Amino acid sequence: MKLLTQRCVQCLTAVRYRRVNINLNIHLMRCCSTVQGEVRVRFGPSPTGFLHLGGLRTALYNYIFAKKYGGSFILRLEDTDQSRVVPGAAGSIEEMLDWAGIPPDESPRRGGPVGPYMQSQRLDLYSRTAQQLVESNHAYYCFCSSQRLELLKKEALRTGQTPRYDNRCSHLRAEQVHEKLAQGVPHVIRFRLEEGAEPFQDLVFGLNHHEVAQVEGDPVIMKADGFPTYHLANVVDDHYMRISHVLRGSEWLISTSKHLLMYRALGWQPPTFGHLPLLMNKDGSKLSKRQGDIFIQSFQTDGVLPEALLDITTHCGSGFNTSRIGRRIDELISEFNPSKITTHSAMLDLEKLPEVNRIHLKHRIEDEDQCRLLIKDLQELIKQAYPAEIQDAEILHEDYIRRMLQFRKGHISSLKELVSPAYSYMWVRPSFSNQQVAALTTEAQHITSLVLKIVAERGEELDLDQLSKDLKTVAKQTKATKYREVMKLLRLALSGLQQGPSVAEMMVSLGPAEISHRFQKLVQLSETS
Repeated sequence: MKLLTQRCVQCLTAVRYRRVNINLNIHLMRCCSTVQGEVRVRFGPSPTGFLHLGGLRTALYNYIFAKKYGGSFILRLEDTDQSRVVPGAAGSIEEMLDWAGIPPDESPRRGGPVGPYMQSQRLDLYSRTAQQLVESNHAYYCFCSSQRLELLKKEALRTGQTPRYDNRCSHLRAEQVHEKLAQGVPHVIRFRLEEGAEPFQDLVFGLNHHEVAQVEGDPVIMKADGFPTYHLANVVDDHYMRISHVLRGSEWLISTSKHLLMYRALGWQPPTFGHLPLLMNKDGSKLSKRQGDIFIQSFQTDGVLPEALLDITTHCGSGFNTSRIGRRIDELISEFNPSKITTHSAMLDLEKLPEVNRIHLKHRIEDEDQCRLLIKDLQELIKQAYPAEIQDAEILHEDYIRRMLQFRKGHISSLKELVSPAYSYMWVRPSFSNQQVAALTTEAQHITSLVLKIVAERGEELDLDQLSKDLKTVAKQTKATKYREVMKLLRLALSGLQQGPSVAEMMVSLGPAEISHRFQKLVQLSETS
């Protein structure tokens, strides 16, 4: 079976040129196929909530699969449960995909050749298909009341059985159906499950076979409000949108045999299915929308980079030739290997996210174009954090901020850290008193003059190693102040803090002009005292 899965993946390279079928000894099973020679995959979230990590991961695997094999990635919003639709969620989902760097090729906003891309705008198509199934006797009208269905459920639970519909209305005569329809009796349409569901080859879970007719009642495919259920809508849309591969969560694996029965009833060629293992919390519990911290907008607000989110959600899972932190989207695509997707749940450890974000932030700082964007973002953060405290416009200059980013890269996990109190000295000149200076030394003016002389001699480009050596010589030129107190004095003048980066590093990052400004205050205090 493992060999079959490998063959299934290998034949993807030919998927754009011909349809491929694998003939097994007992069953003829379609391993890899396409519609009209294309690889077309879709992500079909429901706008009953905003995009969260589980949904992002499903979208990501579909996007990578499409780009790996030269295909198209489609966003389809499955909004048939109108009572649960959250205002603003539909637009937000597409915005978050764009932000994450995995934009759809076709979508409600972008449009495309097989739209509309919202199921609530495709109701006529579902209605016609449901009628086609009724006319071919593969579906039927069900007039059972909600009260009767509830009684069936309670009785099943009382006897320790799994609740299921008893298919009562499947036995109604044609004249009974016509009479009830004429009377306007509320009804749904149910699909008639048949025994003899064919096995199918899943890209991840291998050979699968579920005789759904033996364990389930006939499912509703059209609700009383005229909207389809997931079972009908996804089959219809995947067919008319020419979807070649369905990559979705493993919770839908058991329903696939049911969907294949619908494809057979309609005479349609089904796509190839691949069911992705679930994304779980580190403790093995299921990700839940009730966890407020798993929504993509929350990560965006907290300063998490999109590539860090993509990286951590793939690193904890499978499907790649290597397992390493720090991959960007082009590397994820090149290293993607569907045959390596395992059936084991992926355990997500969000405690590692700051470290992953640190790595990707470093990458961005080192990229000239992306660093320019970071500078603009940081300028806005500085203005918001210190609207009245900035004393010199040069602090917001692009070159100054770039220098700060270069010195702090690899040390910070997000831009927001740079406007925290620990780094306020970068943007706001510190306040300190005569008493603080006097507690350290009586030679403040002498020490300041020595340091300013060194800065003047070294010019605009200060070297970190050389400056560290120069500061040690300063301590040797004092009469009664030890090296430790010299460093504390300089740190006080530069940042007003007791700890942080080394004094030499602060000086190099601040630059000669800003060093002079800050030490002038120290000189003035010394003269006053």
